[in-house]
Amino acid sequence: MLLVEPYKSEILPHWRFKPPEIAKESSEKIYQLYLEYKEAGDFVEMDMARKFLQMGYTRSRRYANYKGGRKYDEDGEIKERTMDEEKAESAAIFEQK
Repeated sequence: MLLVEPYKSEILPHWRFKPPEIAKESSEKIYQLYLEYKEAGDFVEMDMARKFLQMGYTRSRRYANYKGGRKYDEDGEIKERTMDEEKAESAAIFEQK
């Protein structure tokens, strides 16, 4: 899904989600790209930017909920949830965009 070129190469360098200051900068840049693609009528590029924003949220959320970002342990059992407030804040930044 996120392998389509040249779109991936344009957006990926801006995609960062930790700490919150970087997540804010990243989400703003990707959203700005989204608006530029919208103005150009490039639906595919708009969709890619939207997906990167959604992934910023989901990836930050996963790291906020599970130390190391892994939901399952070596035995395939779900690990106990933790709460990393800094990563949760990054997730909220992406969710808002």
